[in-house]
Amino acid sequence: MFRRAARRTVRSRDTLVISLALPILIMLLFVYVFGGAIQVGMPYLDYVLPGIILLCTGFGASITATAVSADMVSGAVARFRTLPAFRQALLAGHAGEGVVRNLAAVGVVLAVAFALGFRSRAGLFDWMAAFGVIALFVHAVTWIAVALGVLAKSPEAAGGFTYAVMFVPYISSAFVPIGTMPSWLRGFAENQPATPVIGTVRAFLTVGGGGQAVAAVLWCLGLTLLGYIGAAALYARR
Repeated sequence: MFRRAARRTVRSRDTLVISLALPILIMLLFVYVFGGAIQVGMPYLDYVLPGIILLCTGFGASITATAVSADMVSGAVARFRTLPAFRQALLAGHAGEGVVRNLAAVGVVLAVAFALGFRSRAGLFDWMAAFGVIALFVHAVTWIAVALGVLAKSPEAAGGFTYAVMFVPYISSAFVPIGTMPSWLRGFAENQPATPVIGTVRAFLTVGGGGQAVAAVLWCLGLTLLGYIGAAALYARR
């Protein structure tokens, strides 16, 4: 099932290119259009990179949700259920492919960021810790996307669901400090999963150490569990 999902993604080159190009274009937009007007106490590229990485996983999750929904409505699931295989094998294949594709996209974004001038003072341990948090978040977002793909009645609806979820990082510390937001919005920005994940990755890559690492890991594990249980339950019901 993983190979099947990977072949589908490779053959859909336009979708793959868009999922990689959009985060890079957004990074260029924020750094070169908005970055000069936003003061964050450090080079704006260093500040905004963790948020771009999270957006990158959001774009990738939309591909996963759409692919799952396409299988659900095409009748492929009915054929797979007749095979002597683990019931959730189809979902696990989509999730595994989505994780690998998202991590590859994160690598592309990091490479472009270095080309634009990003420089990190992080040591090997800090890089490993930052990558671990990113990988956990990728797993969480991917399983949420799988669940939304099972829930949606059409691939178009699945893509819409994930694009709605993708706006969550915008209302966080991804692009501006939370203290600059109005008080009625600040509460949500401080108490949602993107903020501790972004803060942890930013701390590991810039100053070393992750003050919000525990909260970030707990959010990621909770969302992964929620996505997996939700996907399995919805898949069994449909």
